[in-house]
Amino acid sequence: QVQPVESGGGSVQAGGSLRLSCATSGVSVSTYCMGWFRQAPGESREAVASISNIRIINYANSVKGRFTISRDDAQNILYLQMNNLKPEDTGMYYCAAVRPLVCPPLVTLPNSVDTWGQGTQVTVSS
Repeated sequence: QVQPVESGGGSVQAGGSLRLSCATSGVSVSTYCMGWFRQAPGESREAVASISNIRIINYANSVKGRFTISRDDAQNILYLQMNNLKPEDTGMYYCAAVRPLVCPPLVTLPNSVDTWGQGTQVTVSS
């Protein structure tokens, strides 16, 4: 069973940056579709970025141009660099191994995840 462990969250002011990290045991980030997700209070979990085994990347429109998903294959770590953060980016952020190789569309990604980690909280103040 894949158990992701997210870290790097925190509290920042609008315009600030954070880098989230995700370590997964049991899968290689280079052979899976990996995704970053977030959930704001009272809202459903949404995918914000995905990266396939061959590094095909997709972003939600709300984060495009501000967030960058990447991975370190040697360390088996997934990252999410978040720049120019906005208050609406506030929420719990999760990473997940979605499925081997290719990524489904972002809108369906949360439905394809079997195991969620504990997440890491991101709070952006105005």
